[in-house]
Amino acid sequence: MSRSERPRSTYDVLRAHGVDRRDFLRFCTVTAAAMGLEATLVPKVVSAMENQPRIPVIWLHGLECTCCSESFLRSSHPVAQDIVFNMISLDYDDTLQAAAGFQVEEIRKKIIREHPGEYLLAVEGNAPTADGGMYCTVGGNSFLNILLETAEHAKAIVAWGSCASNGCVQAAKPNPTGAKPVHEILPGRTVINVPGCPPIAEVMTGVLTYILTFGKLPELDRLGRPKMFYAQTIHEKCDRRASFDAGRFVEAWDDEGARNGWCLYKMGCRGPVTHNSCSTTKWNGGVSFPIGSGHGCLGCSEANFWDDGPLYKRLPLVRLQESVGPLPAALQSPGNGENQ
Repeated sequence: MSRSERPRSTYDVLRAHGVDRRDFLRFCTVTAAAMGLEATLVPKVVSAMENQPRIPVIWLHGLECTCCSESFLRSSHPVAQDIVFNMISLDYDDTLQAAAGFQVEEIRKKIIREHPGEYLLAVEGNAPTADGGMYCTVGGNSFLNILLETAEHAKAIVAWGSCASNGCVQAAKPNPTGAKPVHEILPGRTVINVPGCPPIAEVMTGVLTYILTFGKLPELDRLGRPKMFYAQTIHEKCDRRASFDAGRFVEAWDDEGARNGWCLYKMGCRGPVTHNSCSTTKWNGGVSFPIGSGHGCLGCSEANFWDDGPLYKRLPLVRLQESVGPLPAALQSPGNGENQ
């Protein structure tokens, strides 16, 4: 099949927008680096961008606050504009699309009907299950039914954010709407969980880019999270790790330790038990992350973080030790009990 006959690839679209070959190769190199791939795999990314047709994407919104979309739009490598306009075909997103009402619901149904097994389903938010799912209704249909209908023929399913991945605030006690994460609604289906409240923008774009590049799902851990972004805890690569090992801790907000950038464990930081890329990829184009800005990690990418509080109470020492191993001497001395 000639280039003119097959569906347009990312490279085809970029060329139509005036991107030359050199800038295209630079784009592929940056994209590979964002996914943590070795330099030897850059040609694989180039080949995929040149030859693979763009993936049709249906992006659904359930019970959520849209912070995942807000994060996604702020990706810097690759930028969200390149993802949306060049790498995928975002055919349905009721937050971004101009169409509304019956017209847009017909678009969703048409994609399901004409592209079975080809489209990617991205889900932002979770589904209420109490009282037939009536607490989230779109076009007279419950989000629960819409999710089940759209997922049936999806090539892959991505759960954006903690709401979709583990329930988040909607599923916090007492969970009056019976909110459930996507993987509980779709037992037996492989769901890529991308937790965080919101998830890091480059993690979101990286997952989509990996699927486009390799035509398969990234390697997942036992909780369905991509290992390339969630294999380590924030504590392992934290800028303040040296202070933790040396037993230097912030004891009160704005004390000498806070001004000197010491460890925030005693202020309730959840970094030692939170799996995410915040300390490596960081936020806002790699500028900083909460701990780097002087605020302890809240553990927003871990299940039940709303119920696992109070948020500013330090982790029990036994839980800390289970995660990080031997503790510094400053935490083993008398007067450093679990509740202090």
